[in-house]
Amino acid sequence: MPAIDPYAISPSAYRGDFTTQKSRGVIYVTSNLLAEAAGLLHAFTTRHGGVSQGAQASLNLDHKKDSAANVRENHLRLAAALGYAPEAMVSTHQIHSDIIREAQAADAGLHLAGPTPYECDALVTNQPGRPLIAYAADCIPILLYVPSVAGRPAAVAAVHAGWRGTQQDIAAKTVQRLQQLYGVNPADCLAAIGPGIGGCCFSTHADVPQAMQQAFGPGVQAFIQPDNSKAGKFLVDLKAINAWRLQTAGLRPEHIALSPECTCCLPEKYWSHRFTKGERGGQAALISLPA
Repeated sequence: MPAIDPYAISPSAYRGDFTTQKSRGVIYVTSNLLAEAAGLLHAFTTRHGGVSQGAQASLNLDHKKDSAANVRENHLRLAAALGYAPEAMVSTHQIHSDIIREAQAADAGLHLAGPTPYECDALVTNQPGRPLIAYAADCIPILLYVPSVAGRPAAVAAVHAGWRGTQQDIAAKTVQRLQQLYGVNPADCLAAIGPGIGGCCFSTHADVPQAMQQAFGPGVQAFIQPDNSKAGKFLVDLKAINAWRLQTAGLRPEHIALSPECTCCLPEKYWSHRFTKGERGGQAALISLPA
């Protein structure tokens, strides 16, 4: 992997243009970078457009604290709004790991009945019309797209990167899995890092910076600073760390979009685990090659 100096990285190197859209009452966000790919379907959902009530109101897509009927209806509404077959979608069952699963035909539609029986924090596929979905509520959602080049089929991935997944380098490992499975060139890959908790709000004890430094060396310190408002705590920019790791995996900086939105700063638009102290639903990141 190429050596990328984290101290030389400027946020302006990445595409920050995202668009909030509404379809059939469902509000979601798209990356202008990925929107330039003809036929590619993708979205980062918000809280709005579903049927769930209370702390899960309203477009909750996560089975943790909601009824199966509500979650199913919310998935059906999202599918209708974006225009894909809900029974074709493959979902994650996340455990804050670096497990990456190639989506299987038998996985499709399992999320409509309840949590999936397998565990993973990233999904990959090169199959057209097979939407992939990962969930988040402060953790960092990442969508990857590799166009068809030199006869190789296009491929996509949906990644959930909490701080543990980030520390385990799941974003870069997903790029490597795309290389291994489909022979893609990382330089062709496009990435959208969606709304998640920002370096403004992710205040942690020393264990998180120490874990990052153990994984990535002193360079990761470029994305960590003391939290001057809380003695002994640190502000960690997970989005920037993942963008840096994607560059290290071979992506071009101009092929990385980084959402400026912090879920903890925008609790009316997104669920934030930190803001709600865990009483929340879950939004999703979705991507699909055209059928």
